Amino acid sequence: MADLGLLLIRLVVGLLFAVHGVQKLFGWFGGHGFKSTTQMFAGLGLRPAWLMALLAGAGETLAGLLLAAGLWLPVAAFLFIVTMAVAVAKVTWSQGLRGYEYSLVLAAVAIGLALVGPGTYAL
Repeated sequence: MADLGLLLIRLVVGLLFAVHGVQKLFGWFGGHGFKSTTQMFAGLGLRPAWLMALLAGAGETLAGLLLAAGLWLPVAAFLFIVTMAVAVAKVTWSQGLRGYEYSLVLAAVAIGLALVGPGTYAL
């Protein structure tokens, strides 16, 4: 049963994180797409904005897919931490816990999975 629990956590968290990435990159699933993401990143002072938008979208997509598949969990956790740290530092820190709790939970899940492993049902 524990392996099914790990699979459920990996699939839900990983695929939702990947969706956030493709929203930034391609505008899929109601996202704003690369141009709008680049403009938002420029407004946040991230330079060069196009590169930061590309790294954020690609990092989220790759981290989510790796987590969902149960592959290279330390790499996935690292990508989760980096993208969530930037999100907290540049966007949500000023909102207090209400602003950054989601990022903290995602990073904790990724680190926890990297520590315990993906379970039996993983690539």
